[in-house]
Amino acid sequence: MPQVVGTSIDSGFGPHLEILQAAGFGFREVSRTRDLRRNEELIEALAGADAVIAGAEPYSPRVIEALPSLRVISRSGVGFDSIDLAACDRAGVAVCTTPGVNHHAVAELTFALLFGVARGFPMTDRRVREGKWKRVTGPRVMGSTLGIIGLGRIGQAVATRAIGVGMNVLAFEPQPNAEFIAKWAVQLVPLDELLARSDYVSIHSPLTPDTRHLINARTLARMKAGSVLINTARGGLVDEAALCEALRSGHLRAAALDVFEVEPLPLDSPLLTFDNVLLSGHVAGMDNESKYDTFKMAAETIVALYRGRWPAECIVNLRGVDNWRWARG
Repeated sequence: MPQVVGTSIDSGFGPHLEILQAAGFGFREVSRTRDLRRNEELIEALAGADAVIAGAEPYSPRVIEALPSLRVISRSGVGFDSIDLAACDRAGVAVCTTPGVNHHAVAELTFALLFGVARGFPMTDRRVREGKWKRVTGPRVMGSTLGIIGLGRIGQAVATRAIGVGMNVLAFEPQPNAEFIAKWAVQLVPLDELLARSDYVSIHSPLTPDTRHLINARTLARMKAGSVLINTARGGLVDEAALCEALRSGHLRAAALDVFEVEPLPLDSPLLTFDNVLLSGHVAGMDNESKYDTFKMAAETIVALYRGRWPAECIVNLRGVDNWRWARG
């Protein structure tokens, strides 16, 4: 019986269990007490696994090489920057994601953060708790400009919400969807122009070697004075030291971050010292509907591969491979 291991949060229940059982798979969930960021812990947790419904833990070459039975890493989400694709290619391990299931969840949290910083959170909450009754005005969101970096599914979901609340929308996207842009009258502009014109900049790009620290000292300096940075994509897209300097100098009015260069965010991070930074703990893609659909797709992808099908829209590696088989040899 092929074995699937769940390392993603809450993988001990959900539609994937019935799907996998019906297809003849065994399933076990890894205890949350394990530190899966450590190679040896992850290797031990996945011993004997044929497939994994994976969280954000790192899959290094050392991990891949130590797991000869592993055939599929099915990520419960769309990010795969923590997985060494070259090592997986060498080992013939299919790396899969669950596209199209959590874009509404991410867009909603993006706007929760945007409206939060627009109305002075977290400081507004803190003052009330401290008995400081201070009422402060700020600029209205309606009529302001939102710059979206990355106009894929998530960026598009953010754009339609922004238009719905009366914002002007700019976007930077190397591979734009012309139909979407025309329908919603989104203005496509170069990155530097977007930064200079936007009151709020929201990042929705994948993390790649080319996009790491896309937001750095140079690009932060290009941002409009008094603007706000929002990141619900990947922590590595932002140089946090440069961001802290931009906040410290007053060049940025605020920032809202769901993702960080190191996760969990260390308690000595300078980001924790700013009253105008709103934080959440990498939860943007997590609502009940997304969780259900993510686990369902992750399991269906594993079953499809086991049965000899190739769900190309979910597979992010093994480009050009046309003879992949579940059984090795």
